[in-house]
Amino acid sequence: MELSGIGVWSQQLRYGDAAEAAEAAAELEELGYRAMWVPDIGGPVFDAVGNLLGATRDAVVATGILNLWMHAPEDAAASFAALTDAHGDRFLMGIGVSHAPLVDAAEPGRYRRPLAAMSEFLDGLDAAARPVPQGSRVLAALGPKMLETAAKRARGVHPYLVPPEHTRLAREAVGDGPLVVPEQTVVLCSTREQAREIGADWLRSYLGLPNYAGNLLRLGFTQEDVDAVSDRLFDALIAWGDEEAIRRRVDEHRAAGADHVCVQVLTADGNAFPREEWRRLAPALR
Repeated sequence: MELSGIGVWSQQLRYGDAAEAAEAAAELEELGYRAMWVPDIGGPVFDAVGNLLGATRDAVVATGILNLWMHAPEDAAASFAALTDAHGDRFLMGIGVSHAPLVDAAEPGRYRRPLAAMSEFLDGLDAAARPVPQGSRVLAALGPKMLETAAKRARGVHPYLVPPEHTRLAREAVGDGPLVVPEQTVVLCSTREQAREIGADWLRSYLGLPNYAGNLLRLGFTQEDVDAVSDRLFDALIAWGDEEAIRRRVDEHRAAGADHVCVQVLTADGNAFPREEWRRLAPALR
C-alpha cells in the first residue's frame, strides 16, 4: 500500500447517503485524491469502508480513526481480512483512543489508561486468526508517548487538528521511516470573517476535548487562545482563503515532514457533500 499526495477527510463519506458517498468517492479518485479518510463515532464503519472501496479502483480508504472502545480487536481484524480479500491491499486502519467525555458519556469511567488500552488493542490485532499487519495500521497520536507507540507498533501516525508545527514534532518523534499523515481542515472563502462564521463553532466543539486542548497548550498556545478561539489559534488550525492559500498550508505540512495530507473541507452546510470545493482544490493540491 503506497500512501502519498493528498487525500480527503470527510464525515459525509461516512455518514451521508451511501449511494452519493460511492459516487463522490469515484469522482475523488478521478480528481487525483489518493485516499479517503472517514471517522468512527458509531455505526457500521466497516460497511462504509467497503462501500468506498467498492466504488474505487486504486485509492486507499482509511479510518480516521477507528474508535478502539467500540470494537473488539478480533472482530476488527476479521473485518480487515474480509475487506482486503475483496478489494486488495487498500484499507488502512487508523486507530485511536478517542476522548474521555465521548467514551464516558455512554459508560462512565470506561475511559482510563489510554496508552494501555491502545497496547492491548494492538495485541489483540496481532493475536487474531488473521492479524492486521503493522504496515496496514496507523495511530492517532498527539503526545510523545502515543507517538512513540506508533513508531514501534504501526506504520505511522495520523494526527488530527494540528498545525504544521506539530507535524514537524511528529516527524522528529517517529524518525524517518514511519508515515506522518496529518489532517488539515480548510475553508474556501474570501475573508477571515467568512471563515470564522463557518469554522469557529466547529472548532470550539473540538477545543472542549482535553486531548486537543492539551496538545495545543504543549505547542505554546495559551488557555485564553483555547477558551476564546483566538484568531491566532483559528488561523493555525484552519487554513482559509483561496486555492493558493490552501496549497501553501499543505506545503507547510509537507515541508515539516508529512508524507500525505488529508484535507477536510468545511462549508456552511456541514451535512452536504462539498463536491464543488473538492473539485476546486484538486488542481491546486496535485
